[in-house]
Amino acid sequence: MNKEQITMALRTVFVILVILLVIYSSYFVTSVTYPFIFGFILAFLINPLVNFLEFHWKLNRAIAVLISLLFIFVLFSGLITLFIAEIISGSNHLAKVLPYHIKALVLYMEGFFFTTLLPFYEQVIRSINSLEAEQQSTIMNYIQTFSSQIATNAGAAVQKLFNGLSDFLLSLPNLATVFLFTLMASFFISKDWYKLTRFFRKALPHKVIESSTKVLNDLKQALFGYIVGQLTLITITFVFVLSGLLILQVDYPFTIAVIIAIVDLIPYLGTGLIFIPWIVYSFFAGHLSLTISLCVLYGIILLQRQLLEPKVLSSSIGVDPLAMLIALFVGFQLFGFLGLMIGPASLVFLNTIYKANVFHDIRDFVLQKKK
Repeated sequence: MNKEQITMALRTVFVILVILLVIYSSYFVTSVTYPFIFGFILAFLINPLVNFLEFHWKLNRAIAVLISLLFIFVLFSGLITLFIAEIISGSNHLAKVLPYHIKALVLYMEGFFFTTLLPFYEQVIRSINSLEAEQQSTIMNYIQTFSSQIATNAGAAVQKLFNGLSDFLLSLPNLATVFLFTLMASFFISKDWYKLTRFFRKALPHKVIESSTKVLNDLKQALFGYIVGQLTLITITFVFVLSGLLILQVDYPFTIAVIIAIVDLIPYLGTGLIFIPWIVYSFFAGHLSLTISLCVLYGIILLQRQLLEPKVLSSSIGVDPLAMLIALFVGFQLFGFLGLMIGPASLVFLNTIYKANVFHDIRDFVLQKKK
């Protein structure tokens, strides 16, 4: 190897070590300072509103920040209150009609047991008794093994559910603390936004400032695009669900459609959290026409979501639909349900730093190219 190749290899190793160091340090710093990171993101998002209040309404910047944070808080509080009110309204309706449905379900299950399960069970027992002793022993061993596995898995699932609920309740004080520190950090960061900007412009090289500004602007545009995309998707889901429920003449269609649209934000599970239990209940309650109609409506919702999600998100965020589809799949394979958010976010970040010519700068550094 000549001197130029050795230098190139050393620069490549240096770049890899720096990237690994940045990833590790970012993970460590994020784990202990995430409320302030959330505060920075919130300050970054409300900055246009703060600037508008400061320069157009001639308000003191601290007052403008307080008004902006108060507006965001009132907006989300209003949405949560509306959602809770709809839940309470629907719950009151369920409290009135649920006893009737439970009674109907019990009667149906009794009829199903005596007319279908019991004769089938007796037929299976007669078939087993007609076998040889060794074959009967083998079948019983299989049944016992299967039953023990079901019991073990059910017990583990219940234990996991209660552990998760316990962890959530224990985390509530921590969530309140994080929320408080996030608001305080957002206030001070937003209030001193331009002081901090001037400080970093003086402390960091011009090239880093230029690339960072472009990355932040692109990320801001991508974040708003993602929010718009998700709102578009849940609005489409709401329209489809509401139309279907109106056609089926279901009680409280607007409330149910709102709940399903909000649940649709949950990765992978989405509307299935509502539709699947509803379909199962309708089937065992003997409402076959409603069961078939709900299955058709659920299939339409799934189909439109799978077809539109990559296209809507890609057009809103500014990436190729195929790349978005690959990011969703790879994220799910690597991180499970959470990967359906990590995958697109990673794709957006990589696309943003690519547009900021960060990869080109790294290549030029490794190849020792001068601009």
